[in-house]
Amino acid sequence: MDSIIRLKDISFAYNKKMVFQNVDFVVNPGERIGLIGPNGSGKTTLLQIIMGLLKPQRGTIEVFGKMRKTDADFLEVRRKIGFLFQNSENQLFCPTVKEDIAFGPLNLGKSKDEALRIVKETCDILGLNGLEDMVTHKLSGGEKRLVALATVIAMKPLCFLLDEPSAELDEDAIERVLSYLKNYASTYVVVSHDKRFIEAATEKIYILKDGKLRLLT
Repeated sequence: MDSIIRLKDISFAYNKKMVFQNVDFVVNPGERIGLIGPNGSGKTTLLQIIMGLLKPQRGTIEVFGKMRKTDADFLEVRRKIGFLFQNSENQLFCPTVKEDIAFGPLNLGKSKDEALRIVKETCDILGLNGLEDMVTHKLSGGEKRLVALATVIAMKPLCFLLDEPSAELDEDAIERVLSYLKNYASTYVVVSHDKRFIEAATEKIYILKDGKLRLLT
């Protein structure tokens, strides 16, 4: 497998308004990529296209060496790529923190004991110990962000697509997230308006602006 993600000649319009056009984007194993750009430039849209949540007007999507067109084609993508939604509320739907984090591993066929072990490991990594039995909707915005990220980490994906992972986090929490990415995640794309975070987390930065994607560093 040469690349994990390969987008070719992707164009997307929303309500007949062109968001971007003729975009090529490649993520190779081991790459840590940042994606920046103004609000409304299409950064979130690009991630959702990779996950099959939106369909481009033109272009091809190849993930793990296979062309992806139909909803069925993207089932493997959603199992193997961890997608952090921009809005934590879209990620969290179980009554408690523990249930939210365990949901993915259980869906992947893990036993209850294995899922609980993954919950503990993930909570240790992100500093969520003591919140496992909390009702998710009663958490603070920053706590919800960490739990949403925990649900992604618990899936042990081959690649991460992270949309604003540092939003609403304090400095200590940001450092825990950065530590996880640097030490345990080998391949990821991070969308962020936090310049310090994206420079610390990534080795290559693209900007999406005026419908075009270009490499900055």
